[in-house]
Parts: sequence; C-alpha cells; structure tokens
Amino acid sequence: MSKIVAFIFFWSICANSQNEIWTLEKCIEVGLQNSLEIKIKQIEIKRTQKSHNSIVNKLLPTVSFDVNQSYNFGSTIDPSTNGRVSSNIQYDNFFLGARMNLLDFNAIATSQLTKLNIELANVEKEVLENEYQLQIAESYFTALYSQELLKIQEAQFKNALQNLDRVQKEESLGSKPKSDLYDMQLNVAQEQATILTTKQELQIQKKQLFQLLNSETITVENIELFPYSNELEIANIMDNPNLKLATLKYKQDLKRIKQARGNNLPSLSAFYNYSTFYYKPLNQPNVIVNSFNNQLTDNKNQQVGLALSIPIFNGFRNSKNVKALKLESDKSKLVVEKEKIKINQQVKIEQEKKEQLIQLEDKLVTINLLSEKTYKTAQSKYEAGKMDAVVLSTVKNQLLQSEYNLLKNKFQLQFATVKINLIQYNHL
Repeated sequence: MSKIVAFIFFWSICANSQNEIWTLEKCIEVGLQNSLEIKIKQIEIKRTQKSHNSIVNKLLPTVSFDVNQSYNFGSTIDPSTNGRVSSNIQYDNFFLGARMNLLDFNAIATSQLTKLNIELANVEKEVLENEYQLQIAESYFTALYSQELLKIQEAQFKNALQNLDRVQKEESLGSKPKSDLYDMQLNVAQEQATILTTKQELQIQKKQLFQLLNSETITVENIELFPYSNELEIANIMDNPNLKLATLKYKQDLKRIKQARGNNLPSLSAFYNYSTFYYKPLNQPNVIVNSFNNQLTDNKNQQVGLALSIPIFNGFRNSKNVKALKLESDKSKLVVEKEKIKINQQVKIEQEKKEQLIQLEDKLVTINLLSEKTYKTAQSKYEAGKMDAVVLSTVKNQLLQSEYNLLKNKFQLQFATVKINLIQYNHL
C-alpha cells in the first residue's frame, strides 16, 4: 500500500512542480552511462574478447608456403643425380607445409586462461560499478537530507513571520513592549541565516552529486530529489563483485599452474609436407635440363606423419615455476577468505546500525510529537501574553531539532539498507 502512496506522491510532485525530478535509480543510471572509467573498462573487455583464442582455434592447423632460390658455386651436389660435380647451379625450392596440434595440454590451459580473463574483465567492471553506485548513493542521501531539512526550516519560518507580524501590530498598539519586537526580529533573522546556510550547502551538495554523475551541464537549481521509499526490499542472492573478483583470480592462478605443468606433458601433432624443386646449371649452355614445369612435376615429394614430443629435462626451470605459482594460488585463496570476512563485517556493521536506528526511531517519534504539543502550547501562551519571544524561540528550536533528528534517522536507516544491498547483493 505504501508503494502506491509513494507512486501517487511522485506523480503529484511531477504534476505540480516545475522542477525536474531525480530519483536515486535515475542518478545511478545516468552515472553508469556517463562514467569514463566504466567506458574505459568496456573497451578493455572488448580487447580481452578479441585476444581470446578458443581451444578449437588453437588446434586448427597452421599452413605455410616457402620459396627459396640459391646459387651453388664450385663443388656442389647435382640435384638430378645427387652426385658431386664441379659446376655452378641455380636451385629453386618450393615447400608447402601444414601442421596441426592433436594434443597440447599447454595450449588447452592457455585457452582456458584467456577465457577466464574475459570473465575477470567483466567482474572488474562490476566492481567499478558497485563502488560507483555506493558513492552516488552517499552523495544522493547527503543532498536529499539537506533538501528535506530546508523544507522543514522554511515551513517553520512561515510561522516565525506570522509571529513577527503579530508582534509588530501589538507593539504599535502598545500591548507588547519593544523588547518583544526586537526578540522576534532577532529570531526571524537567525532563521533566515539558517535557511540561507542550508540552501548554500544544498547547492554545493547537488553540484557535487551531478559532478559525480559527469552531468555538470544540468542546472541544479531546477533539480528536485525524490525522497527514497521507506520499504526497501532486501535481495537474497549473494553477488558481491569484490568476492567474485577474488574468486576468479584464485581460479586464474590454478589455470596458470595447469598451463605451467603442460610444459612437462607430451604433445602430439600431425604434419603434412609437399615439396618440389627446379635446378639449372649456370654458364653451361650445352647442358640440357628438363623444363621448369616438368621438373616441378618430376621432383615433387610428399610427407605425412605424426610427431610426439616428450619433455625429459628442462633444467628444473619449469618445476620451480610451478612451485612459485602454487604459492601464488595459496595467497589468492587467502584473499578470497579475507574478502568474505570483510563483506560479512561490513554487512554486520550496517545491520547493527539499522537495528539501532529502528530502536531510536520510536523514541524520536515520541519526542517529535511531544515537541509539537509543547510548541502549540507555547504558541498559545505567547499569543495570550504569558510567554516572551525568547522562550518561544527556545521551544521552537526544540521542535526543529526533534524534526531534524527524526529526518536524519530516517535517511540514515534508508542509506544503511541501500549499502547492505549494494555490498552484499550488488543490487538496490
């Protein structure tokens, strides 16, 4: 039911106010769209995706075509007879080769590692967005508090002006002493100064909020922040991006160990070679050789086979690397546990704050009701001439302080819930 009331209240503000309404959700949405850091991270994600090679891609054959031309002088090998002769020969070789890895543990681990890099880049973006949303929420509630406080002060100021007008009339008729008029004028001047201070603070806080959103072109004087709903729903799926990031880094270290161990494992590949050549004796016009096309056909040679490579000894370099990577993975595992503890501690603190604020709220509501009754009584006494302006001002300040404390408690309770949602669930 309260959601419907809040919805109606929202649209009534939109209809009756010429100010532009901004909610916390809208601030976060605009901020995420404008953030340069997040845009940079999006480019980094695309770069990581482009650099990833799947396992299938890594197992695709590599094909190369090589051509070389050489000149042999003096005692050389005659390609047609494989006999040694004393002559100068031009030799052209054409070679086409294809090779495909059938089994390569290092390549498989490398592909899995680069795939993890994509996921890691996405989670790093989530971490940026989560921290950014917390900053926006804090700035938003700071400005919202000042905005609502200003409304309370301006409402109280109307009453002060009414009292001043009454005292001025009564003083001119001689029913009130001049001192009461001075006291009331002082009270009005003090409230004007307080309102001006709050307006100035609100102006700065709104500018800071929209600077954070990278929307400095917006005129903050026309911005109305919409009070956040009292009924904030707690999510139920643990989705903290910092924990996800720490977990992925641990997985990444485990993949690096597999990648290093792959250097100690056998690899199997298939190959195919096709070659042919052409030769011609130089400075020997009487020597007859076959034509270029005939030689290429006659001299062709094909080779197909499997190659098995088994590492035997690498000077213990790879073993030392594997041990170092194991230590790094142990460190990453501890970082995961540390992040869990940190998140639980943060959530417990915010939950404790909420419980304290909820306990305090009843007391503050009671104090506010009593302050309102006290002020009404004091106003009646003042109008009847049974109370001077100084005492009335003191009672009024008590009412203002009680409204101030109740408002502050309300927004602190909302902000604590927002923080719990963002820290623990990455969700408003």
